[in-house]
Amino acid sequence: MFHSTRGNKLVSSPEAILNGLADDGGLYVIDKLPKINYEDLMNDDYQTMAAKILNAFFPEFDYKDIKREIDDAYSSFDTNEVVKLKGCDKAYFLELFHGPTLAFKDLALVVLPRLMKLSKEKLGYEKNITILTATSGDTGGAALNGFKSIPGISIVVLYPNGGVSPVQEAQMCSFISKNSKVLAIEGNFDDCQNFVKKFFSEHKDLSLSSANSINIARLAPQIVYYFYSYIYLVRNNIIKNGDKINFDVPTGNFGNIFAGFYAKSLGLPIKNLICASNKNSVLTDFFMNGKYDKKRPFFKTNSPSMDILISSNLERFLYYGTNSEAKTKELMESLTKNGEYEFKNPFDYFYAYSTNEEKTLEVIKEVYDNYKYLVDPHTAVAYNAYKSYVNETKDNAITVVVSTASPYKFPQAVLKAFDVVEEDAMKSINVLSNKFNLEIPSVLNYPPVKRTIVKLEDSVKYVEDVIKCFE
Repeated sequence: MFHSTRGNKLVSSPEAILNGLADDGGLYVIDKLPKINYEDLMNDDYQTMAAKILNAFFPEFDYKDIKREIDDAYSSFDTNEVVKLKGCDKAYFLELFHGPTLAFKDLALVVLPRLMKLSKEKLGYEKNITILTATSGDTGGAALNGFKSIPGISIVVLYPNGGVSPVQEAQMCSFISKNSKVLAIEGNFDDCQNFVKKFFSEHKDLSLSSANSINIARLAPQIVYYFYSYIYLVRNNIIKNGDKINFDVPTGNFGNIFAGFYAKSLGLPIKNLICASNKNSVLTDFFMNGKYDKKRPFFKTNSPSMDILISSNLERFLYYGTNSEAKTKELMESLTKNGEYEFKNPFDYFYAYSTNEEKTLEVIKEVYDNYKYLVDPHTAVAYNAYKSYVNETKDNAITVVVSTASPYKFPQAVLKAFDVVEEDAMKSINVLSNKFNLEIPSVLNYPPVKRTIVKLEDSVKYVEDVIKCFE
């Protein structure tokens, strides 16, 4: 069963999945963490591991149904292992970009639509549901792909105009489906995210849900790759069973690293979690001084998926940190009214570091020069945080650096690290391939971008009209 971070009303797994956001505006958390022994998963492949973990979180579904949907979901990935790990000394890059849109969001967003389909069947829900989601880049393309063949579910994606990479925008805007609409909003990601939350609260008469990590079924599949990474390291004799390791995660909305928090809470031998931010360092400052303050300049950076000042999943962290729905609600109301709150982090295993744009480019080149391994800007931010962590703590434990996107998602930024400038984003894909002798993923073949740009003040009426067309 699940309840809101701001209230104790219990709902079933299918209800939490279809609702996306709780009625009181809070996020769903599981009422009681399931028992998952990682040693019981030691001989499983990724798909089986995922089915067992998700079935533990959502026990109302039959295991065989979840396993069938997961097998189908991950069949579109370019590797049977679903994810890969690349060792570079004590750091192991966890490649989460082998899905159809070349980003880590695929790991959850090929599964979420299928869990929603099972939820509709379980509840006997026949009305069309519209997924309304905001994206800072990767969620949009992955969500559109994930929901493309799911009957009875439509999707509207909002992204900040000029606030995503050209490849990310091309992925979204070239997507053609009768059940989808993509809107470029004049504003930043936080404007898009706030719009979605407000639209939910003011349109309870509509059948709405979310594909953002505010949806518990978007978050839960991300727990799997923490378990898989640890077990991979044990299987390959890189660590001994029971050894503790670190995870280093580039994060803006706090969903990816919160999945690591859940994995540690479930008993996986995680020593520390390293939270990596770009110049928008609101999370770093929070972990450093206990104050979350969104009243600050917003920067558009070369790691745009982390250009976020309101990290939605931090609300779940606050709930577990306070163990109080009332206190969580109080803190979130303070953020809405005052733009800030203060909270002393009770979990001493979180470390946080931020990286500016210039250093991000330096790290991309450094990793390639040292290991002949090419990383995207977000992964570079994470690797720099890892180096800062080692420098501060002298900790020599194996660390998994979560690599969230293919370099091909951000070819211009990667090339700039090597003093190569290509103004045309699509041409830069070929330049990157030629320079580093890398095969271009087949999915990177898009027509010219055609945007639908909507002013923020016009968004409510526009989205209302779009949803009516879906019904």
